[in-house]
Amino acid sequence: MPLIALAILFVLLVIALIPISIVQRFRTGTAERPARRWVATLNLVAVAVSVFLFVGGAFVTSQLVPGVLTYTLAGVAVGCLLGALGVALTRWQYVAGRLRYTPNRLLVLALTVVVAARVLYGFWRMWETWQAGIGSVVPGVATSMSAGAVVLGYYLVFWTGIRWRIGRH
Repeated sequence: MPLIALAILFVLLVIALIPISIVQRFRTGTAERPARRWVATLNLVAVAVSVFLFVGGAFVTSQLVPGVLTYTLAGVAVGCLLGALGVALTRWQYVAGRLRYTPNRLLVLALTVVVAARVLYGFWRMWETWQAGIGSVVPGVATSMSAGAVVLGYYLVFWTGIRWRIGRH
């Protein structure tokens, strides 16, 4: 019994920390950063692997839930367009002879809102499923996957652009 109480306490603590983590995501996402080739390369590889696995998971899921692959691919496409816009709107400057960049605040805010809305939607879906009983399925898997795909598509193009820009200097 104490183990169950600790598990519930842990889950409640994680839920309580979500707003703080979302604010921190925005703050770090809009901070000025040094342009380091290895960081950009590592992030680009990690995001590329994530996109590959995410689309693969969407393909498998689409066998059970119609429309998931279509929504996921559309989300990646929209995210890629936003990523290109993000690279174009990124502010570049030299500070003490070193290249630094600052991502666009408005786009970072938009992505943060997408992530926050997805988290809230997930909690709502869990609540609705719990109310409906075991074995019920609440619709919305496809649109939920597309929200994650937008974020992944954005960062795929954003880190590609950052890496390309660093390579030019």
